[in-house]
Amino acid sequence: MQPTRDRAALAAFAGATLLAGGNAVGIRFSNRELDPLWGASLRFGAAALLLLAIMAALRLRFPRGKALAGTIVFGALNFGVSFSLAYYVLVYIHAGLGQTLLALVPLAALLLAVAQGQERFHVMALVGTLVAVAGVAVVSQAPLRADVPVPVLFAALGAVLSFAESAVLVKRLPEVHPVTMNAVGMAAAAVLLFAGSLAAGDRWVLPEVADTWWALAYVVVAGSVLTFVLYLTVIQRWGASRAAYVFVLIPLVAIVVSAWLDDEPLTLSLLLGAPLILIGVYVGALRGHERRGLPSGRPPGLFGRR
Repeated sequence: MQPTRDRAALAAFAGATLLAGGNAVGIRFSNRELDPLWGASLRFGAAALLLLAIMAALRLRFPRGKALAGTIVFGALNFGVSFSLAYYVLVYIHAGLGQTLLALVPLAALLLAVAQGQERFHVMALVGTLVAVAGVAVVSQAPLRADVPVPVLFAALGAVLSFAESAVLVKRLPEVHPVTMNAVGMAAAAVLLFAGSLAAGDRWVLPEVADTWWALAYVVVAGSVLTFVLYLTVIQRWGASRAAYVFVLIPLVAIVVSAWLDDEPLTLSLLLGAPLILIGVYVGALRGHERRGLPSGRPPGLFGRR
């Protein structure tokens, strides 16, 4: 049974990575016409409506009590806070440096999971994360000595911690269907994003360009609904720190897709950095070692029996 679960988790990991890799290109096209927070609000608002419709079609129960509160907190962290901070950061710093900082999510998730008694510390996970981060830095040619304003740096670290903590939180919640968790979580995040967009003075207009509509369709259906259902599956079966390695593979996929659709050149740095990323992900997440969750006595998480 375990090999079947591992194969399913690996397939979900690969699917989430590939779909999320296209998000960066979709957001790039969207941002050419729409203000960033307004585009994010449309994205998660539409994704929440789609998931709520799927919930109704599947006759899934709406969470209550602790499950509802935890799902709202998960959505606020993973979609609302994280994306608000990430969009703010990318206004001020190069995308390469932003990608490098987000590649720290696996390390942050590991440290948070260990601090909260959810996983044991593994040296190989630390080594894998550092190697993968180095690879992302090479691929993106991140300006590590750039003069980054202190508020922007704190916002970037806040996004990293928010993504990481939301992954750790999933393992502590009562059983909730992944479609339900994403539907409720994205609805809660959409409220925050709409409020942030209003406070930022964004123009609330609908797209007029066909490419923007196609980009929104992608980030809603593939980049939000499918990606995060798969991501939650990986978190449950592998744990927060291993699942977070999605964040270090996303830049590779994004660069390839961008070269295909947006004429971004493929450089020597990709050839040099890609092997480091793959080695880091293998060592930290895919290497054949036992699951890093705690042994018996740990209450099952999102999909397990209670």
